[in-house]
Amino acid sequence: MSWLRLASLAVAVFGGVVVLAPELARQGFSLLVYADRQRIGLFGAQAGAYIALVHAVLGSVMVGWGLALWLVVRGPFAHGARHAWTTVALSVGAWFVPDTAFSLWSGFWQNALLNLGFATAFVFPLAATWRNFHPAVVAAPTPRA
Repeated sequence: MSWLRLASLAVAVFGGVVVLAPELARQGFSLLVYADRQRIGLFGAQAGAYIALVHAVLGSVMVGWGLALWLVVRGPFAHGARHAWTTVALSVGAWFVPDTAFSLWSGFWQNALLNLGFATAFVFPLAATWRNFHPAVVAAPTPRA
């Protein structure tokens, strides 16, 4: 469970960095995608302003999502509520599949690798706790005639 808390906080902190350090975010994504820290900065002032807006919006969403995941993991998940496991798994999947698919489709495979790193931080702890939340169903004995 502590790994899921850490992963949730990592999502929120990453989002916070994207919002609070826009130059660092721009250079980081530029390096990730173009292997050049300054490439996005060469797109022009208007494109740069729009990219900064998109980064701020996405970073803010990540802060909110990470904190919501942290509260779910800290509360109902920690108390064994099956819906909490499902909530974490579905929210990670609902982000990972379309984000990664579009990243690959649009040629930005580097973002797909970044996504894989974040998803892995959730997938292994979720897999490790599967049996705690989904106990094997014991079939009732069949009556004999």
